[in-house]
Amino acid sequence: MGQGDQRRGLARLAARTGNFGSIYLSYFFCYFFLYYRKTFWWVVKKKSTENYNGIPYIATLLNASLWTFYGHLKPGGLLLETVNGIGVVLKLIFVTLFVIYAPQDMKVKTAYMVGIFNVVFPGSVIAITLLSIHERNKQLTIIGILCVGLAVGMYASPLLSMKTVIKTMSVKYMPFSLSFFLFLNAGIWCGYSILTKDCFVGMPNAVGFALGLVQLIIYSIYKYKSKVSDKPDDVMKEEGPTQLVKGVLEVQVNDEEAKL
Repeated sequence: MGQGDQRRGLARLAARTGNFGSIYLSYFFCYFFLYYRKTFWWVVKKKSTENYNGIPYIATLLNASLWTFYGHLKPGGLLLETVNGIGVVLKLIFVTLFVIYAPQDMKVKTAYMVGIFNVVFPGSVIAITLLSIHERNKQLTIIGILCVGLAVGMYASPLLSMKTVIKTMSVKYMPFSLSFFLFLNAGIWCGYSILTKDCFVGMPNAVGFALGLVQLIIYSIYKYKSKVSDKPDDVMKEEGPTQLVKGVLEVQVNDEEAKL
């Protein structure tokens, strides 16, 4: 293939990923605004996080931070760097609000976790990668493996909610909006990985796409079998991962009591 063909190929790829990027950024802002706006407003208005759990946001902030660095290292990775960089800023705002408005005991614990997982760990990874590894391919491989591990772990976490839904025959702890947006997010990034031939982006999102599809199928099966919840739907949707964890713990406690 001549240089002219290579340039045309790169131009086509840039155009496709550019269109993809504009679509995804529009979706990203709509998702964040619609899903988290009530949570942000509620925390600021009440000046308290009450029962909200900061761990999911600390984890997603770490995930977005490493993907931003991966996008920075990757040739032509501007879209990855931009989208995840925006995610870092938004998640950082929420984590900061959580630390400010959390109860005193949770405030110290959360600040400690933020320091370790959102400052020390990613800072160490970036410093070691840049100072100790000088080949770009090796840098991409190491950071890519870390990103894949984190992303697969986050996509696999809803397995607990699926088990809870099947056991309780209730979709109370698996909000439809959360399942749908995770499914959509994974599908969009799968498309990006195909266009750019990036296996590190493709692997975790293929897993997320499959698990998201299973979640939606389970939701459709158990939606009409669920008992009426005492909580309003909008509150359940806002709690997302926090309510999921709480529900799983409740089921486990009930199982232990039944055994006794």
